[in-house]
Amino acid sequence: MTTKKLPTLERLNEILDYNPETGVFRWKKSTNRRIKVGAIAGANHNEGYRKIQIDGARYFSHRLAWKMHHGHDPKDQIDHINGVKNDNRIQNLRECTHAENARNRGKTKVNKSGYKGVYLHRGKYRAGFCLSGKKTDLGLYDTAEEAHEAYKKAAKEYHGYFYNGGRNEH
Repeated sequence: MTTKKLPTLERLNEILDYNPETGVFRWKKSTNRRIKVGAIAGANHNEGYRKIQIDGARYFSHRLAWKMHHGHDPKDQIDHINGVKNDNRIQNLRECTHAENARNRGKTKVNKSGYKGVYLHRGKYRAGFCLSGKKTDLGLYDTAEEAHEAYKKAAKEYHGYFYNGGRNEH
């Protein structure tokens, strides 16, 4: 995945104020007639992230936060540790690879078992996850809860720092 180059740190500091404790951006300078100095910058994106328009281009707020706090563009992706996509407090952001970011996702919208890493298979509950692009089967269980416990144990071991049990358990 390619990401667009962020504005320079000088440009960001000229027009935006970022509060790393709250994750909120405010306009320091009006860049068009609709922007009021001191107003909260950005808008919610349809996927739950916040975006800020600067000089005609839209940027994800979490990437701008990283640059303004650390002084450089993120090397790859930025993960929201708690899974809340518009929580841009610096303590909630970490650099990661695509694979690491995927490990911290919650259960998908199509999940019917109610638990991350668990699905119904021929009347039983199968637990599993992907590791380095390969599916890892953790077996069949009588209940979704048992399968989820097997998933959590294995995911903690293999995913470590990026573990997410599917219920924002960190």
